[in-house]
Amino acid sequence: MKHPLTCRCGTLSGFVERPERANRVVCYCRDCQSFAHFLCRAEDVLDVHGGTDTLQVIPANVQLTQGLDALTAMRLSERGLIRWYARCCNTPVGNTLPNPRISLVGLVHTCLDPAGESLDASFGPVRMRAFTRSSKGAVTWSRLDFVRGALRLVVMLIRARFDGSHQRNPFFVPHTNTPIVVPRILTAGERERLRQAL
Repeated sequence: MKHPLTCRCGTLSGFVERPERANRVVCYCRDCQSFAHFLCRAEDVLDVHGGTDTLQVIPANVQLTQGLDALTAMRLSERGLIRWYARCCNTPVGNTLPNPRISLVGLVHTCLDPAGESLDASFGPVRMRAFTRSSKGAVTWSRLDFVRGALRLVVMLIRARFDGSHQRNPFFVPHTNTPIVVPRILTAGERERLRQAL
């Protein structure tokens, strides 16, 4: 089974293999909110409580087949996640750790649902909610659901190590820790301006 991946204007496209293995998380952290504001896409990225619907998948299951030159990246700080987006239309694509040895990408829902494909049908329900202290308003969540979601994530990472898929990552130069593009790192002033918009 495959689920389409595309930016808003269609320049960047591809697909996600084995979407049923994804771990669906809504993240309310201030960094994810800042990323949405950086792209001027807060209205269609964030939910009413400031959450970003994110699909945690193994990077090897992400295939980018068209428009790779439109893919670019930024970091909120030198130690922050690498946040990938399509420069053509500012569609957020996903977040990776700076070290690809931890084989994980959090795909943002806006690159996965523009074709009208159901996220629930492909990826299943939201399994956990993270960083709810930064949410705008009360968010209902269960500690048990959080534990189950975390365990699902651990199983994904262990499976990738055993089957060798952790070595394949479309966001990094093969066999290196180097991202395929040099991320732009925001200045302290730029970060502060984004924080003020939250």
